[in-house]
Amino acid sequence: MSIRKEKINPEDDLGFGNQPVIKSQPVINKDGSINVKRTGLPFFNTSNNYHSLITMSWRKFWFIVFSAYFIVNIIFAIIYFSLGADVLDGKSGSTDFDRFMDAFFFSAQTISTVGYGHISPKGIVPNTIAALESMMGLLAFALATGLLYGRFSRPSAKIMYSRNVLIAPYRDGGKGLMFRLANQRKNILIDLEMEVVFSYNDEENGKTVRKFFQLELERKFVSILTLNWTVVHPLDENSPIRDINPEELERRQATLSVILKTFDDTFSQTVHSRTSYTADDFIWDAKFKPVFERDETGRVVLDLRRISDFEVVV
Repeated sequence: MSIRKEKINPEDDLGFGNQPVIKSQPVINKDGSINVKRTGLPFFNTSNNYHSLITMSWRKFWFIVFSAYFIVNIIFAIIYFSLGADVLDGKSGSTDFDRFMDAFFFSAQTISTVGYGHISPKGIVPNTIAALESMMGLLAFALATGLLYGRFSRPSAKIMYSRNVLIAPYRDGGKGLMFRLANQRKNILIDLEMEVVFSYNDEENGKTVRKFFQLELERKFVSILTLNWTVVHPLDENSPIRDINPEELERRQATLSVILKTFDDTFSQTVHSRTSYTADDFIWDAKFKPVFERDETGRVVLDLRRISDFEVVV
């Protein structure tokens, strides 16, 4: 066994206990999300709706917003259309399809309170429906505005990590476990604190359990992130994974969990970033290529496209 027996600190288990990893399912996903599937919730569960709308991708958010907008307008268009051909004054359509489109665009004008005046409701029932729709539109747009503001104003760290972990030359003939990161935004990150947890499956009393321990780093704290940061764990005599090899990483379903805590100077708040590396992400006998250079004025240029670039060393 090349993983040296270490005294396991229960505080290092990231809250997952000693449950083993099965079928290469990491504790933390590559994007930083927690790899846990929750069941037993009601089918119409509204407790996480706000959180989901705030944290989902922009593409999915806009898809939901536009889909809801069109679906609601289609529903009201069907209502106006079903009331008859004479409930809307100013309509220009002669066919059923044209009358339905008139009803749809009238609904869009009503729900947004634009009201161009070309088409107007006639009768108590159509006017009542239009009044209810305009009130619902005011509430819905206020909610959408709040969600949009929440997404823009939510403090978060936008950290780019290297795709791989390298086992690279380190100091005088030694080796080190390394990965690289950089800030994708132009804001200032200060007081960075890095925690790297190595986890693996182990046999204990005939059962497969998950074990965790923190890796000692060359630098655990950085005062300010101006360029990139290469995080290094020296594979010296004090490292419990000094003699680790690719076969054992794969067999033990080993993962490297990365947790970064830093202070965002723009929002004056502490933000976090997470990622993980599995056995397939480890590269032996390689080193990172330089990620920055200088322009003609002598100014440092950081090229984030090269954050994962490495070269094999003999």
